[in-house]
Amino acid sequence: MTTALKALVVKDLKLFFGDRRAVIMSFIAPIAIASFFGYIFGGNGGKTETSKIAILMVDQDHSKISNDIFAQLNKDKNLDTKAAGLEESRAAVKKGSAIVAIVIPPDFGKNAGNAFFSSANKPEVGVFYDPSHGAEQGMVQGILTGTIMQSVSKEMFSGQTGQVFIDDALKQVDTNSGLEAGDKSSLRTMLQGVQQWNQRTGTPNSGTGIAGNGGLTVPYQIKEEAVTARAGVQYNGFGHSFGGMGVQFILFMAIDAGIGVLLQRQRGLWKRFRAAPLSRTMLLGSRAISTTIISMIILLTMFAFARVVFGVRIEGSMAGFLSVCLAFSLMTATFGLLIAALGTTPEATRGLAIFVTLIMVMLGGAWVPSFIFPQWLRKVTVAVPTRWAIDGLDAMVWRGQGFNDAVAPVLVLLFSALVFGVLAVTRFKWEAEG
Repeated sequence: MTTALKALVVKDLKLFFGDRRAVIMSFIAPIAIASFFGYIFGGNGGKTETSKIAILMVDQDHSKISNDIFAQLNKDKNLDTKAAGLEESRAAVKKGSAIVAIVIPPDFGKNAGNAFFSSANKPEVGVFYDPSHGAEQGMVQGILTGTIMQSVSKEMFSGQTGQVFIDDALKQVDTNSGLEAGDKSSLRTMLQGVQQWNQRTGTPNSGTGIAGNGGLTVPYQIKEEAVTARAGVQYNGFGHSFGGMGVQFILFMAIDAGIGVLLQRQRGLWKRFRAAPLSRTMLLGSRAISTTIISMIILLTMFAFARVVFGVRIEGSMAGFLSVCLAFSLMTATFGLLIAALGTTPEATRGLAIFVTLIMVMLGGAWVPSFIFPQWLRKVTVAVPTRWAIDGLDAMVWRGQGFNDAVAPVLVLLFSALVFGVLAVTRFKWEAEG
């Protein structure tokens, strides 16, 4: 590295660190926002208390079954259930103060009981929901299905409604002339068996699938296992958020670097540089090196903060982590140079550069992980370098992958840096137009 190149790099670093406000924002803003996103997406090990889903229940039946449904929903730790009227519920969902409203129609308990043992028409449960919360609505319907199944089966197997229904059904079987003798015998045997069960289980009973006459329950349990770096290591949501916010704000810093070059060109500084014995490649290369150094400092400072405050560890290869950080920093530096090369005036360039950067950040998965994108969009994002940067950081930070898994992201980022750099050098204008 020549003395002139060193001097140019040191000059850029002094200019950056000489602006106290810019330095503070470059470090504080990504750390603060990354901390916020990490917290709302589960924090350390998913221990952050999440907000409950606000639902309203309109009970037009007021039967034992509907009362039990309300009681079961009210106990669910994921739901904030309140009773309400029909129009009140519709209005609450419409204005967004409730996400879902459940309407239990009149005679629901009776009709659901009839449908439980026969092919009678099944009663409809109304559901009002906010269309902007489709995921929550699906979750509520899943909980509601299990709750109704348990409440109805409990009442039909051991409640007063079930006993009345069985008595009536036995009378209908005996008087139904359309049934064959064999069918009558089979139905009578089944119904009498349920009747005997009701008589024998009048008190809480453990050791059965209908514990305490609690109705039918799901016949399996789920053993959850979060697959992370290694056994015993919990997923730390701050690891992803600090990577994503680091990528976003370092790209913003690259915009400032590119706009700075445009301002210098506008003031004639680059015309004077041209008069000196300095090549175009050396001048732009010095700016790329200084921006790369600044980017690396910001990234490493962010993850050091995350390590101390939130316990984020580099669970994978440290060499892979540093390689991804360096490759992304270099790509960011050449991206800033490309902005300077293609831009006309600082005012016209800044807005377009911010828009392009936000698109790159969004498609890269900095705001939300890319695995929740639609399949077609995930295929598109393979062409976006920020996707590789964030996936590479995730692989090294919390997925616990080895150096081999950092090779592809590093190569893609270096290739992107090469393309941006070549375009910047060949398209750069020494003098401002007009």
